[in-house]
Amino acid sequence: MIIDTHLHLIYRDRLSYPWLKDVPALDADFTWETYSREARRLGISSVLHMEVDVAPEDIPRETAMVQDLSRRPDSLIRGVIASCRPEEPGFASYLETQRANPFVKGFRRVLHVVPDDVSEGALFRENVKRLSGTGLTFDLCMLPHQIDKAKALLDLAPDVTFILDHCGVPDIKGHGYDTWKTGITDIASRENVRVKISGIPAYGDLENWTLEDLKPYFEHTIASFGFDRAIWGSDWPVCTLGGGLSTWVATTQALLHGCTMEEREKLFSGNARGIWQLG
Repeated sequence: MIIDTHLHLIYRDRLSYPWLKDVPALDADFTWETYSREARRLGISSVLHMEVDVAPEDIPRETAMVQDLSRRPDSLIRGVIASCRPEEPGFASYLETQRANPFVKGFRRVLHVVPDDVSEGALFRENVKRLSGTGLTFDLCMLPHQIDKAKALLDLAPDVTFILDHCGVPDIKGHGYDTWKTGITDIASRENVRVKISGIPAYGDLENWTLEDLKPYFEHTIASFGFDRAIWGSDWPVCTLGGGLSTWVATTQALLHGCTMEEREKLFSGNARGIWQLG
């Protein structure tokens, strides 16, 4: 059984995605029907939808749209990681609204698309601390040079569970291993962070990456966090840029060669069930 903790759906007729114009390969509709057809063939049995950085006014509509999809017969969608704006005064009331909806499992604010100082603002940090005691997680999607800002958030909110997306977004194509490695070792020392094994082919040479290119990043991530603090995600449809969903599942299986069944189970489903009470 596989739980996909990082699915993006794109419905351009329903929501606005300002960033898509800069990524022509993803400027298309990526629907639940397309994803689920392949996912079921691969043994994916449960899914969390990850926010797709929609226009701010569409944030509530994105959650509502995915929740509607989850109500379809035989849907695999178990919840959402919703978008948020902790840097804005309205976050506290937004949080209370989302807490009333058990379908919302956590939040994400993509930080590598905004100025570095956004996460350093007093209001941003105060609002992230509001997650303490709620059971809601906070995903960190940031670049290796921003790792100190991530550590600051982890230390300010030790009771919040943070999820580091995409193995910390390594620059695989640019051979940025050493800088990335130091940051991963450092952030993994904080007990309130988990790491998501997701999306890393997108950071390599999209046409020519190989298993050997990814191995050092996977191995150091697992060595730093351990299988007890790692979860799996597809990052679909971004993963289609470097092969696709089936390719990424097969690649993960190859990266796990020599690992125990218990370790595989923790990565593919067990840890996600524990973090988000997915049953």
